[in-house]
Amino acid sequence: MDIAMMHSDGLITRAHEGDSAAQNKIIQLWYKRIYNFAYKFFFNHDLAMEVTQRTFIAMHKNFQQLKDVSRFKSWLYTIAVNYCREELRKRKNERLTSMNEFESGNEQSFKWEKSERREENPERQLRHAELSDLLQQCLLELSPEQREVVIMKEYEGLKFREIAEALNVSENTVKSRMYYGLNGLKKILDKKKITKESIGYEI
Repeated sequence: MDIAMMHSDGLITRAHEGDSAAQNKIIQLWYKRIYNFAYKFFFNHDLAMEVTQRTFIAMHKNFQQLKDVSRFKSWLYTIAVNYCREELRKRKNERLTSMNEFESGNEQSFKWEKSERREENPERQLRHAELSDLLQQCLLELSPEQREVVIMKEYEGLKFREIAEALNVSENTVKSRMYYGLNGLKKILDKKKITKESIGYEI
């Protein structure tokens, strides 16, 4: 079931009012989504965990600042984006990722989720994992602003309005970043000779 269907405004309202059980339920429902967003942004497990933990600590401390519970999703992503940007600034002179850096053990369950159909065939599963890593490397070549929007729209399923709220920009700015981001991603994929048929991703 989609995460948006797994809890109601009533749950968020109770969490907003200080119900710790409701807040814990929200963390359970949203933890993987926020981790996946941060992981796709950095392609780094440790940074994604850091951002995710800090996001939910901030959510717990600042829930009272949420003025409209119907905007919880964009508010939560605002927190996550801000921590991603902060980590990016701190590490701007470091090489954030390489194929040798990442740990294939404890993060495996979080990486680009696979369909049941793909998991039935080990060879296709391996091929998909390899192509997913290549696609992630391509995403890292986009500007942070374009990467944020592409991940939120294409992988997190946010609406343009929600992305605009999360990033505190206009919808037109979001659409522009999306256009240039996807166009840039297509050029990168073409340069690497990766087709949309081979990765199952519509550019």
